[in-house]
Amino acid sequence: MRYIDLHAHMVSRTTDDYVQMALTGCVAVTEPAFWAGWDRSSADGFEDYFRHLTDFEPKRAAVYGIRHFAWLCLNPKEGEDRQLAREVLRRIPRYLESPTVLGIGEIGLNRVTRNEIATFRDHVDLAIEHDQLIHIHTPHLEDKYKGTRTIVDILTEYDRIDPSRVMIDHAEEHTLPIILENGFWTGLTLYPQTKVSPERAIDMFERYGTDRICVASACDWGPSLPDAVPHFALAMRRRGHSADLIDRIIYHNPIAFLGQSPKFDVGTDSARRNGAEKALPRSESDAKSSAGVAAA
Repeated sequence: MRYIDLHAHMVSRTTDDYVQMALTGCVAVTEPAFWAGWDRSSADGFEDYFRHLTDFEPKRAAVYGIRHFAWLCLNPKEGEDRQLAREVLRRIPRYLESPTVLGIGEIGLNRVTRNEIATFRDHVDLAIEHDQLIHIHTPHLEDKYKGTRTIVDILTEYDRIDPSRVMIDHAEEHTLPIILENGFWTGLTLYPQTKVSPERAIDMFERYGTDRICVASACDWGPSLPDAVPHFALAMRRRGHSADLIDRIIYHNPIAFLGQSPKFDVGTDSARRNGAEKALPRSESDAKSSAGVAAA
């Protein structure tokens, strides 16, 4: 088995976690900038963090044969501080030149406040200015639908945004349709407590098909599994789904989205090309056929 974890906060994980991921078939991870567990006191703290993401972490992952890529931003939880946000965004462009930075993320909303929305818009403008992919965090629990609806409404205001270059992450049953209906990519987060279980994720694939949907662990310093994607693959097999369908979801779909950046590479040009071909939109009947394997 091979897979790409499109959302993993490896700065908060141990070397043993890299070993486990490598042993279970992980070939690449992408790491969005995120909240440290406390609000950083200055933009200088972000400088150190960005250096960690773009310099140290790729070298640590490479020891275990895993490619490491990053996304840069000021996290939504810190977006309330407009002065800090402006200073951090001013410093991001020079890091976008790094060979492992794929875009701006994970931006988004936390409590859906006016200041958070302003900071979100600033990040979107930055991504457009520098022609970057965008990775978006949607709020947790009770603010999930409101925040996702607000994000989608804001993005659709921009004529210069190609929705196929935007990943709106942490989708759930009540937010997945509005994301897909507007042409965006989306992610199902296999996080034990506050997000989606493998079984719920499979239910959504069986209902909506595999087009423009990825899965990821979002492993961080909280209760989470760095090998959540293999757990999902096992649950798929138990449900009766084919190895080809599993490979499409956990390997080819991430390549199709991430491969829009010329920097993303898992080792061969053919991998990216095949990923794009495997993830091409399928007819509704094809999706239902793949989804219905367990019922056969």
